[in-house]
Amino acid sequence: MKVEYMLFVAGTLFLLPLSFIYGWLTQFQELVGFLALLLTALLAALIGSFLWVTSRRIDPRPEDDVYGEIGEGAGEQGFFPPHSWWPFAISLAVAIAFLGMAVGVWVFLIGAALSLFALVGWVFEYYRGAHAH
Repeated sequence: MKVEYMLFVAGTLFLLPLSFIYGWLTQFQELVGFLALLLTALLAALIGSFLWVTSRRIDPRPEDDVYGEIGEGAGEQGFFPPHSWWPFAISLAVAIAFLGMAVGVWVFLIGAALSLFALVGWVFEYYRGAHAH
C-alpha cells in the first residue's frame, strides 16, 4: 500500500501550499476557493494517513513487490457479503427523507425513522437469519 499512501501524501504536499498561494493571490477576499483547497488537502492527508497505518498492519501485498508475480495474488481476497435488500431499503428511506425537506417536516421525520430502521437492519444483518455468524 506504499504507492497508495504516497499518492495521497503527494496530493497533500501539493494542495496545502497551493491553498495558501491561492489565498495570498486573492488577498483572502475569496475564501471559498481557499477553504476548498485547504479542506481537500486535509482530506488527502486523512486518507493518506489511514492507508499508511493500514499498510503497517498488514503483510506486504504482491502489488507492492517490484518483482511480484500475478500468481502470488491468487486465492481468497476477503469477505464479500451475499445479496442484501437493506441498501435498497436505505435508499428508499433516504429518498423519503429528502422529499420531506421539500414537502414538510412530518415527511422528513418519517423518512428519518425509516432510515434509522434500515441502517440498523443492515448493520445487524449478519447477527441473525441465514447469514448469522
